[in-house]
Amino acid sequence: MLISDLHLIVKTAELGSITRAATALDLRVATASAAIKRVEKVLGVELFVRSTRRLRLSRAGERYLPPCREALAMLERAGAEALGGERIAGELRLTVSSDFGRNLLAPWLDEWLEHHPELSLKLTLSDALLDFYRDPVDAALRYGSPEDSNLYGFKICDVPRFLYASPDYLARHPAPQHPSELSAHNSLFYQMRDVTHDVWTLTRNGERYRVRLRGDRVANDADMVRRWCVAGKGIAAKSALDMAPDLMAGRIDIVMPDYRPLASELWLVCPSRNSITPAIRLLRDYLRERCQHLLGEIEAVISSKHQNWAD
Repeated sequence: MLISDLHLIVKTAELGSITRAATALDLRVATASAAIKRVEKVLGVELFVRSTRRLRLSRAGERYLPPCREALAMLERAGAEALGGERIAGELRLTVSSDFGRNLLAPWLDEWLEHHPELSLKLTLSDALLDFYRDPVDAALRYGSPEDSNLYGFKICDVPRFLYASPDYLARHPAPQHPSELSAHNSLFYQMRDVTHDVWTLTRNGERYRVRLRGDRVANDADMVRRWCVAGKGIAAKSALDMAPDLMAGRIDIVMPDYRPLASELWLVCPSRNSITPAIRLLRDYLRERCQHLLGEIEAVISSKHQNWAD
């Protein structure tokens, strides 16, 4: 079995078409089709289910694709080591939540790519849960540690969460001082997998307060919740990272800073240990540095506001 065959299998699964995969790899369609049939014959299984309208991975193909990707990554690393170093090149396929991706990660990645001109990026913005066995990505940047023990992840940082509202909203609705007062306010809700997160758990000095809230806006896109908050439509519970640009610019304020929603963690997750490339390790280190710096700035802003409130 040729290495080029493995590249073809991965590209066909990614694009869902032998024709498109052949074009991307500069192959004749007949050559690509014959190569896939050759691999299937060697394995003794069909990797793709073919129909007149579409092509998709078979169950055997879904099992075969992850180790196929890992094998290619290992060969790439072996080539880099043979050259006496780790060459940062090729395509990095990364998925990230909509809010964090648009407002923070995109400009960070622009800066990072300038230092690695041989590296290209394919970025997917989505709040949907990722399936590494079906989605053609190399890594996912997500809040929360990976639940699947087969995955391998790097913790980037701890992420505090706060309640936020715009100065305009707070001018029209005096800020609550206790969780029990939140029921008098309009809350902005995030929905995931048809579940609306309208029950918020807040903590203060180790004590927990669980409150069910009301609101006139629900979105399955976290960035939409942020936009509503900035526009003065209500109070939102959000990650400190997601709201950092708006907080620094004065577009929003923290509400009840002593009562905080449960903190989260930011993780860079990969399908397995073998899939971790030099590019992913560099991205991990870069993200840790940028996030820690930004979190320090956020804490400075909060400390300054606390001092003003005390005065």
